[in-house]
Amino acid sequence: MALLTETEVRARARQMTTLRKSAAREILTETASAGARFDVFLSHSSSEPEEILLGIKGYLEDAGLSLYVDRYTDPHLSPEKVTQETAKILRGRLRASQSLLYVYSDHSQLSRWMPWELGFMDGANRKIGVAPVVKTARNTFDGEQYLGLYPYLDRAKISEGTTWALWINRGEREYTEYPEWVRGRKEIAKHSV
Repeated sequence: MALLTETEVRARARQMTTLRKSAAREILTETASAGARFDVFLSHSSSEPEEILLGIKGYLEDAGLSLYVDRYTDPHLSPEKVTQETAKILRGRLRASQSLLYVYSDHSQLSRWMPWELGFMDGANRKIGVAPVVKTARNTFDGEQYLGLYPYLDRAKISEGTTWALWINRGEREYTEYPEWVRGRKEIAKHSV
């Protein structure tokens, strides 16, 4: 299993923009209805490059998951203009999401909203995963401070096959399929070598 690298996430975004003949922003702003439910609330820094967000969106949609991406699903929200109404909308979107996926990158450390979103979902006892996006390939994520408390996402082939899948892990031998975990069908379990 391997963590998502910036290179592969950007490559997935390029596939999407080429296939749809649209810019990353246009694809990201394909919105859901106001009363929609989401499998994943994608928690990300407002300075995260659109290509990274689009690549992750592509992987999640490939896995059959629906997602909420705040500044694209609700473009009227601004991280610079925090109001009670902004917080109310985000609380509603968090409640309408089965899980939170925290995009961990160089940019996430600058976000003031991401820890708030994570704390809200943790307090609501919802499923939380971390999606590390790393510069160089590696297999495990140790987390940073409190992020080490949560399982992390990676991508690997299914049983020596050619089909790729998303996995949620607590280490090299503790994992399950990410979509099944999000939907509450499977829990993270230990596996033998």
